[in-house]
Amino acid sequence: MKKISIAIASVLALAQVNAHAFEALATVVGVTPVTEQVNHPTQQCWTETQQVTQAAPQPRNPAGAIIGGIAGGLLGSTVGRGNGRVAAAAVGAGVGAITGDAVVYQNTGATVTSTVPVQRCRQVDNFQAVTTGYQVIYEYDGQRFSTRLPYNPGNQLRVNVAVTPR
Repeated sequence: MKKISIAIASVLALAQVNAHAFEALATVVGVTPVTEQVNHPTQQCWTETQQVTQAAPQPRNPAGAIIGGIAGGLLGSTVGRGNGRVAAAAVGAGVGAITGDAVVYQNTGATVTSTVPVQRCRQVDNFQAVTTGYQVIYEYDGQRFSTRLPYNPGNQLRVNVAVTPR
């Protein structure tokens, strides 16, 4: 087993001795940018005006409650006898006040229309061309090669050359 390991190590050492590697310069023949369309969406907003109609606010007026209370008290005092008449007048005055107030503040149909600002937004596509690399054609020792690089190499390209016997 030990002899096999030594033999394999010897063969590998001889193979490495015969292999030569060095760095050389190749001439760049052509460079083409490789681009990709990338979407960077943006939000576009604007302000519009919108008309809003609502019931007109009414100022508080106690006149309906006062008149209703008096009318209800008078009507209530005509019912009953003795202390019953006083109680009926009190109940009539209360009911009349509530009814009079409700009659005054019934919806008279008056409305107010106002204009209010409303913000609207939408997403807008924004495609941009992004360079993701460069397709490079270069020539070394009379042969043409092609590769893709993340940068533009310029007029010359450093290449690693490895020579091994057959």
